[in-house]
Parts: sequence; C-alpha cells; structure tokens
Amino acid sequence: MNNKIIAIDFDGTIVEDKYPEIGKPMIFAFETMKRLQSRGFRLILWTYRHGKRLEEAVEFCYKNGIEFYAVNSSFEGEIFDRETQSRKINADYFIDDRNLGGFPGWGEVYEIIKEKIEFGVEGRQVLAYSKRKLKNKRGFFSRIFKL
Repeated sequence: MNNKIIAIDFDGTIVEDKYPEIGKPMIFAFETMKRLQSRGFRLILWTYRHGKRLEEAVEFCYKNGIEFYAVNSSFEGEIFDRETQSRKINADYFIDDRNLGGFPGWGEVYEIIKEKIEFGVEGRQVLAYSKRKLKNKRGFFSRIFKL
C-alpha cells in the first residue's frame, strides 16, 4: 500500500477559480483523485478557504466522492499552534494552480505522479527531465561505460 501524501489546492485546481463561490469541477479532477486514493495516496485539502467557505468546499468534494485524509493540516485532528508550528504541512506532493508554469491539468498530474517524473529548469522553461537536452560530457566514467 502506498503511503504518499498529496496536498491539493481547491480553487483553480479541483474547481475553476470562482472564489468565494465554488466553480465547476476541473476536467478529470474527481476521477483522478479517486484513482490516486485507490492506489493508496492520502489526500489533504490545502486551501486558502476557511470557516463556512472551507466547509462548503469539503462538502462539495464529499458529494463528488472524495473524503480527505486531512483538511488544512498535516493529519486529521492536528491542532495548529502559531507559537510552535509552521503553516507548511507535511506532504510528498503539492498540486496547485500556482505551481511554476501553472496547472498542467489532471491527466498530466496523474502521469507525473504515476511515472515519478522530476523537473528541472532549462533557460526560462521548467521541463520534465525526460525532455531536457542533456549536454554530452565525456568524462572518465562515460568512456568506460560508453554513456
């Protein structure tokens, strides 16, 4: 069983950004989150929303088949204390429409997580390592192993 944790933003990521209202679901958002949960990922709703607006978002997701491992915290029941804790939560992945390069879409998000794709910066672009142009360095090991 997978025990990775994914923190997911709500407005602009799960639903179209219509804050303070709830926008239409993003294409494949709920299907992808359900698939991730079925593969053992624990999902955290990590959003700017609070109070009544947060309750509405949680209820909207529940009605669409998603129950979160935790909401705006690292684990269920965590009590945030500004004096002793940081607002950063413990997660392996963060999915947000404000990522570098913007939100790629849920199909791409699923492939990135499933294939464990990593990214790097080349020039002014953020590229998957598989798409980066690698410089041919001919060092000692590359000659021995014919890299």
